[in-house]
Amino acid sequence: MSQLYKHLSFSCSENVTNAYSTSFSLAVKMLSTEIQPAIHSIYGFVRLADEIVDTFHDQPQETLLNEFESDLNQALSRQFSLNPILHSFQDTVHTYDISRAQIDAFLKSMRADLYQYDYENVADYEEYIYGSADVVGLMCLKVFVNGDQARYDELKYAATKLGSAFQKVNFLRDLKDDTEILNRNYFPHLYGKRMDNALKQQIIEEIELDFAEAYVGVQSLPMRARFGVYTAYVYYKKLLTKIKRLNAEAIHENRIRISNPAKFGLLLTSFVNHKLNLL
Repeated sequence: MSQLYKHLSFSCSENVTNAYSTSFSLAVKMLSTEIQPAIHSIYGFVRLADEIVDTFHDQPQETLLNEFESDLNQALSRQFSLNPILHSFQDTVHTYDISRAQIDAFLKSMRADLYQYDYENVADYEEYIYGSADVVGLMCLKVFVNGDQARYDELKYAATKLGSAFQKVNFLRDLKDDTEILNRNYFPHLYGKRMDNALKQQIIEEIELDFAEAYVGVQSLPMRARFGVYTAYVYYKKLLTKIKRLNAEAIHENRIRISNPAKFGLLLTSFVNHKLNLL
């Protein structure tokens, strides 16, 4: 019966992934089947926390986040939860020895979204990105290397750079919604300012440096993870290219998207490069 519930729990996390992100779910499908459930469980956990602070505005968000964290603590302690998302996540945490410090850093960034709306200095901005994105990449990396600490240490820096690149692209893509709906500004470059082409170019150059440093790590990932991570890398690079072509004002006016046909085209290109060892 416990195996049935475990299977159900991981299925729930997979359903969350598929419902919330076609691009990420597509990338996960490119991973080895043996590690897909663990990655789904990580995504399910971070998605629920993110929904609490970004979406559930008609609910007591701080109370919900406190309860979610309390339920997480019990799940990790008991190695069991009646919340299937937390049950699958705790299983992955214990199986792959994911750091509690990384989980706490993630929750700290989520909590910051409840009360910090502008990032005035680079240190706070980088701490937020570390907690909201970099540690998620590090959790996934633990799964990718399957307990090989030497391999993890070797790839850790590149994984944080990839997480940072993805998150900064998200900030640019979502600039309209973040500023108009959530009343947030993550970029210290824009503190007290409105995006213009010069500031956009400065931010893009920083992201391109993150991508360049991350790519070395993508090339060195174990085969069971490389194609899936490369697919996500190509998708976000394409998003950045699309943003680069837009006037800064257009970023304020529209959420930037990649169409589903274009996503499948990127997948095909990624597959060819992977098979021909052109990464």
